[in-house]
Amino acid sequence: MRDYFIELKDLQKSYQDGSGIHHILKGAELKAEKAEKIAILGSSGCGKSTLLNLIAGIDLADHGEVLFQGDSLGNLSEKKRTLLRRKQMGFVFQSFNLIPTLNVKENLMLPLEMNGIPNSSVIIHQMMEALSLHGRENSYPDRLSGGEQQRVAVARALIHNPSLLLADEPTGNLDAETSQETLKLINHFVQRSGATMILATHSQEVVEWVDRVLGIEEGVLIELKTDDAIKRLSL
Repeated sequence: MRDYFIELKDLQKSYQDGSGIHHILKGAELKAEKAEKIAILGSSGCGKSTLLNLIAGIDLADHGEVLFQGDSLGNLSEKKRTLLRRKQMGFVFQSFNLIPTLNVKENLMLPLEMNGIPNSSVIIHQMMEALSLHGRENSYPDRLSGGEQQRVAVARALIHNPSLLLADEPTGNLDAETSQETLKLINHFVQRSGATMILATHSQEVVEWVDRVLGIEEGVLIELKTDDAIKRLSL
């Protein structure tokens, strides 16, 4: 039986709050190939962030399976899922999630040290140059603009060369020019590295260069044609 790089089988997830139970995903399914670039569209609250968290193994489904290179994340211990994320995945959060007590260089050094990657200073220097952040190595996150923080967050997700990149609205807090720069960096990385990418977005630019566009409707994933996706983004 063939193993896809990422496979979702009948993925279901619900949350409960004071107003009752909310069924976010109701049987989401996906088969993603190695090096495939996928964009996920959907209205706020439709389940895009939930889906990415399940794929990363940060959260577990109520029902169904997430398979990463044929292995079910639900069958792994929390420690093994953490190690898998550390070595194989990069995650770009909309809210940056930089460690406030570490400067830029230290934030970027962390994934390299945790994965035992040598020559970290050289790698960080190259990444800083690519991001036009030279001279900001010793700055702390609260001293950076929103665009600078997001570029550092993107760099941190990419610096250890993950085989899977997950990005949750990575340009949602950025102006148009900075958004374009960030997306170019992500696109350059996935093209150069051959990483698989799943990106939740509202960007028309992303829709135009990914391999597939999916939407979340009533808790399931549906295929969208590029023209239909662009129309949805313009509404």
